Amino acid sequence: MPATKVGIREFRENLSTYLESKTPVAITRHGATIGVYVPTRPKPTQEQIEAYRVAWEKMQAEMAAAGVTEEELMEDFKRAREENRRKKS
Repeated sequence: MPATKVGIREFRENLSTYLESKTPVAITRHGATIGVYVPTRPKPTQEQIEAYRVAWEKMQAEMAAAGVTEEELMEDFKRAREENRRKKS
């Protein structure tokens, strides 16, 4: 994702707008980049947390129905990923 370039004065004057942005901002002084603001991921909403919880419960039920553990799934995933890497080499 390319950064938006702004002068330091504009960055200062519109700080709240840039802080709410999801795009990195390259801050310049006399045309030279002097810093970069990189936004972090926002805090999840209550709806997102609830959706994660529901998905986790569904996954637990599917795993129980299939009779597999998280460790077994992770080992299968690692094995499949390694096989895929070998095929690409």
